[in-house]
Amino acid sequence: MACETTKAGKGDLVMRGALRGLIAFALLLPLSSLGDIYKYVDDSGMIYFSDQPLTGTKYRLEWKRETKRVIEDNPRKVIASGRRIAAVAPSVRPSARRAEYAALIESTARQFNLHPELLHAVVRTESAYNPSAVSSAGAVGLMQLMPGTAERYGVKDIWDPAQNLRGGARYLRDLLNLFEHDLRLALAAYNAGEGAVIRHGRQIPPYPETQSYVRKVLQLLWAERGSAGS
Repeated sequence: MACETTKAGKGDLVMRGALRGLIAFALLLPLSSLGDIYKYVDDSGMIYFSDQPLTGTKYRLEWKRETKRVIEDNPRKVIASGRRIAAVAPSVRPSARRAEYAALIESTARQFNLHPELLHAVVRTESAYNPSAVSSAGAVGLMQLMPGTAERYGVKDIWDPAQNLRGGARYLRDLLNLFEHDLRLALAAYNAGEGAVIRHGRQIPPYPETQSYVRKVLQLLWAERGSAGS
């Protein structure tokens, strides 16, 4: 099957375009033989569709659906099958989503005595400003709230951006208080849970995902502060 392959980022290979060919391939297969389609997005806003889970911290799962259901709903949506990956440019760039939610993020940060730059860094890391983002673990929305955390903080509609932000900001504020304003530990707890941080002697847990998460948020925070200063 024809695919146009290009380099992206630091030598990563992604498959762009050739959507019609991928659709045709999927439609030739019996529906009973098709599995799931996974939709991922990376930090640059590039969207990836695959028939297998993708590994690596650069990929964030937005949704997983049965291929046959997607075909039944709209064949044009089927763009990956046969252990292939298609990558397509996003219809809405993260910068545009950022502009849409900037005022809400900044007012929510002030409400919970957080620096707006910190909340921007967390939202950018968690969802790239996409209120429809869903992780493989079931975390939802701009702040990637788990249903249990949403319930804990009184979030009635986890999909509502304002409620999602408030719930996540309240949780982050509580974590900062719990860990005596140690931002690194608060971020580690936001990713792995406060119990994991406490169990590991109030240190960042030795989980590669959590360690990478903390580094990324701090890097984005410094970038946000630099941008604000300029």
